Amino acid sequence: MTKHTTSLNNIEQISLSRSEQKRAQVLESAIELFCHQGFPNTSMDEVAKHAGVSKQTVYSHFGSKDDLFVSAIESKCVVHQLTGDALIDAANPQRVILQFALQFGEMIVSKETMTVFKTCVAQADTHPEVSRLFYDAGPKHVLGLIRNYLKKVNEHGEYFFENPHESAVRLCLMLFGELKLRLELGLEIGDLLTTRQQYLQDTAEMFLRAHQVDVK
Repeated sequence: MTKHTTSLNNIEQISLSRSEQKRAQVLESAIELFCHQGFPNTSMDEVAKHAGVSKQTVYSHFGSKDDLFVSAIESKCVVHQLTGDALIDAANPQRVILQFALQFGEMIVSKETMTVFKTCVAQADTHPEVSRLFYDAGPKHVLGLIRNYLKKVNEHGEYFFENPHESAVRLCLMLFGELKLRLELGLEIGDLLTTRQQYLQDTAEMFLRAHQVDVK
């Protein structure tokens, strides 16, 4: 490899790094603006200005405001490691489900998630398309990951989920807990924070026990 070729590769790596950095800036700005102004009141121009990039840069990463909103929601799943990579080891559901419970339990009560959720609910009558985008990028995405994982767990014979989709729904709703309910209502949550992790762990264990195959 020549010195000139090495220099070109270094430039390409730096360029890619800058591109990804700008993409991250756009996503962070988008989340902040969507949370504070709502989806309908946020323009691509505002996101670009807030992120300190050009409008052309925003469109080079995200083709439309809908795409940007979906990517912003999905980025929060990645931050909390709620991706397909986290739900692979079907031979060890005790570890995987517990880890999922802790990560999902943290994400759903985060300030950003709660703000976006409340915004969607508040605008559901006038802008139902926003709720649909949120549902598809967040809840539906996560439910699909768990459903597919539980199908794989079934193949090992230690646990059995007759309807993996409904089991996934039950697990997620149980993980909401009282904490999420109080947050939705704007109530005090201080007394629940110290026991939150134990609640999530107990829920994961109870969920698996309910589906354990009896060995005779």
